[in-house]
Amino acid sequence: MSAGEKAKAKAEQVVGKAVRKAAHAMGKETTAAKGAALETRGKARETKETSKDRFRRH
Repeated sequence: MSAGEKAKAKAEQVVGKAVRKAAHAMGKETTAAKGAALETRGKARETKETSKDRFRRH
């Protein structure tokens, strides 16, 4: 996983989680869902890049 892609994935996860928690606390469920989606996209990006690295090693 390139350092840039790893940083993007982690940033999406952190920002998504923060948005989700803050919006949920304020009762903004639509925004909370968008934060959860961003967090999930970050996790998916990280999984994709990790699987690419594993494939390249073999």
